[in-house]
Amino acid sequence: MSSDNQEIVTNGSLVSERPHWGRILAWVGLAALLVLLFLGLLRTQQGPVAVGSKAPDFTLTSFDGQQYRLADLRGKVVLVNFWASWCKPCEQEAADLEAAWRYYQPRGDVIFLGVDWTDTEKNAMGYLARFDITFPNGPDLGTRISQAYRTTGVPETYIIDRNGILAYVKLSPFLSLNEILQAIDSLLSE
Repeated sequence: MSSDNQEIVTNGSLVSERPHWGRILAWVGLAALLVLLFLGLLRTQQGPVAVGSKAPDFTLTSFDGQQYRLADLRGKVVLVNFWASWCKPCEQEAADLEAAWRYYQPRGDVIFLGVDWTDTEKNAMGYLARFDITFPNGPDLGTRISQAYRTTGVPETYIIDRNGILAYVKLSPFLSLNEILQAIDSLLSE
């Protein structure tokens, strides 16, 4: 008798019982699924990335095809704004974000990146045109960037200092241009 088989006597006859690989695989699959669910729940319980932590690196390909890698922007203050064309609160801050971008753009030490979340390109492009947004914007393909930042919705804005450290988080729309300028100016004076 091999070590994989067991013989059992049932109703007076000898029956060979083999391991049930299907059941074993089903249990292993179920255990793996439970681990993934647990990790996902744990991630959502953590909330957004914390101020003072290293900002998660990402690469954003803008709607015009340019690539922006956060690690390559070290030495600049980076404002990352998560938005969507269907988001009404995003509309409230759009003009102020663009005004702030136009204010800082000539300096060269501040960059704004718009991350379009769960949207269509056609609607996103319409939104950018309607609000005359000129700073780089691109889609969050596969929601990789928003997952890295553990966003909870839109709009959300993350401002990263020159050393790549998350310095400011806004989980709602900015209420004024002055609010944006104050958040950035405090980092430029450091």
